[in-house]
Amino acid sequence: MLLAPRTCIACLAVAAAGALTHVAALGHGRHETGKPGGIARSEPSIASLFEIVSGARATARVQTDAAGEFRVIEADGLPDHATGRFPNRGNPHAIESQRYTLRMPLRPVRAAQPTPLGRASFGVALNGVLFDPETAEFWNDDPRSGWNYEALSGKVDLGLDRNNAHVQPNGAYHYHGLPAGLLERLARRGEPTLLGYAADGFPIYGPFGYREPQRAAGELVELRAGYRLRLGARAGGPGGTHDGTFVEDWEHAPGLGDLDFCNGREGVTPEYPQGTYHYVITSNFPFIPRCFAGAPDASFSRRALGGKPPPRKPPGGPPGHLGPPPPGKHGPPPPGKHGPPPPREKAPGG
Repeated sequence: MLLAPRTCIACLAVAAAGALTHVAALGHGRHETGKPGGIARSEPSIASLFEIVSGARATARVQTDAAGEFRVIEADGLPDHATGRFPNRGNPHAIESQRYTLRMPLRPVRAAQPTPLGRASFGVALNGVLFDPETAEFWNDDPRSGWNYEALSGKVDLGLDRNNAHVQPNGAYHYHGLPAGLLERLARRGEPTLLGYAADGFPIYGPFGYREPQRAAGELVELRAGYRLRLGARAGGPGGTHDGTFVEDWEHAPGLGDLDFCNGREGVTPEYPQGTYHYVITSNFPFIPRCFAGAPDASFSRRALGGKPPPRKPPGGPPGHLGPPPPGKHGPPPPGKHGPPPPREKAPGG
């Protein structure tokens, strides 16, 4: 699904009113997407550094359900920007067209407690590519160990390109972190950038937001996640110090950074001038959120997307597991708080 920065917003707004929109994308010029962005990591393969593939011809259809309660996105999952070369040394799969039918509430509701991501996809970008932060790699190749390798740690070669993306065995191109090519295409000076929607219906923005969350047109700053590496040595499992190799090496620290446990916050955006809870994809861990503030739709589950069933993990995870959010202001609000109506349509050129 390719929707130009302003066309996409208008498309979603029209869809929210019950209309059907079909947008065909044009191919884009070849340009190097480079190595993955984010924290320091080992060098990617030669293939992902120097071989490039121009943007695909992507299509999308966005509509609401009959009752007007859900946004439904049908997409082929093809990126609308240049990618690294796939297959490559770290990723042996070629990009292939998908058939996604994804559903999310138009007016999402925040729950009393977050819902863990589990093995589902977190959300979908405006170009129809999935945000899918977790990996299928575990310590000793054993999902029951509970020690899940972090894709952007630099400790495991997953063949990621500059968009922090690679390809599933079924050919699905997906993002593990900031989608640089998409961000460059959609960004507008002085405004937060809408990148997509999460499985619970709340919007997903790029790393920049207003310094004062409730003041539109204020200073734009890079927002930072509130996670840090745990101190000391790992208890069991792979041993060694918490160095970011595994997801479980990280913990959320209240008061650190700008975002809550699910990497989100309340605030105004160009699409939601009255304010909304929204997620932020950051350049530091967790990059893409690992939990939902609302209730994710089952269409984002691995089973619904045609992937492998989720590996079994021990209840609660190993020592060092992210665990529940700490009490206080960083957790979601009481249940029953509704998100705003779908984003307003912007006039072309606005």
